[in-house]
This record gives sequence, structure tokens and C-alpha cells, in this order.
Amino acid sequence: MSFRAVRSLAAAVMLLVAGCAAFAPGSGVPPAEPFDILGRVLASNDGRAFSAGFRWQHETAENEIWLMSPVGQTLAHIASNAGGATLTTADQQEYQALSVESLTRRALGWPLPLEQLQHWIRGRLVPGGVVGAVTPDSRGRPALIEQDGWRIRYGYPEEGAVAQPRQLDLTRDGQRIRMVIDQWRERQP
Repeated sequence: MSFRAVRSLAAAVMLLVAGCAAFAPGSGVPPAEPFDILGRVLASNDGRAFSAGFRWQHETAENEIWLMSPVGQTLAHIASNAGGATLTTADQQEYQALSVESLTRRALGWPLPLEQLQHWIRGRLVPGGVVGAVTPDSRGRPALIEQDGWRIRYGYPEEGAVAQPRQLDLTRDGQRIRMVIDQWRERQP
């Protein structure tokens, strides 16, 4: 077995162990470290498509997402915490639900798996999730994760050894979400 194959296998095992450690299924997904990202999203489901710019501010126990037009106007604001999720549209209509996934399904027509995405966006498995496969790239970073019925493909910039993905393609049951990250900022907890 070549050194590259051994390194890729070791990275896959580390990802699997990290994803399985410490949390039993059903015990709740622990939050990922805080971050603030800017980017673009394209979602399609049942023949409908949606695209927007976004800003996602993730704190330990709270999330805020702004979906924006190409000129920066806020189309929708999503806020979530342990008590549930609220989506407010540009014309101040408000929708509420227990989770962002059910909220976006009802208000936008496509579910955003935010609880899992806070881990996947960093190229990590969701602790306690059901893992189907993990395939690393030549540098040991995840190129593909299959977890909880979702398939997540990652893209990285060519220059340097950037650890954070710059593109995610999520698919499940005919739904597709593409996220392109333009700016990433770590935040202090």
C-alpha cells in the first residue's frame, strides 16, 4: 500500500472516530465552534430553485442567517436557538417552527439541515450521526461525506493547504443545495 493510500485511510478513520466519539444517538447534536461566513447558496427541490447570497453567524447555542439579493438587500432572516427557529421575510412576515429544517421547508420550499450543516461546513462528521461513507482527497481532507441520508461533496481552493472547504454540494432525495463560501471568519466562543 502506498504512503498516500495509508495517509488517506488514516484520515478517513480519524474522521469516523471523531464522528462516533462522545455522543450517543438521540442525545442531541453538540454545537460546532463559532464562525461567521459569507457566501452564496443555490437550492433546488421538486423543480423549484432558489439562489441568494448569505451570511451565517454561528454561535455556540444560536444561529443567524441572512439570505440576500445580489445587491445586498435582505430577503429573509433566520434566527434559531434551543427554543426554536424564526424566519422573517423582507415584508416582515414571520414564520416559526421547532427547527430550521422544518421552518425552511415550510417557508422556502426546501429544508436546510442547519444542525448538521454547522459540522459539515467545516468538513467534519456530525457526532452521533449515521455515517454511510467518508472519502478523503489527496491531502486527507474530506472530498465526500455520506451521513444521515445526505451526500456532501467538498471543493477546496487550489492554492495553499487551506483546511476549510470553499464549496459544498449537498444532495438528498432529489434535493440539492450548493454553498460557495467567499469569506470565513472564526469567532471566539
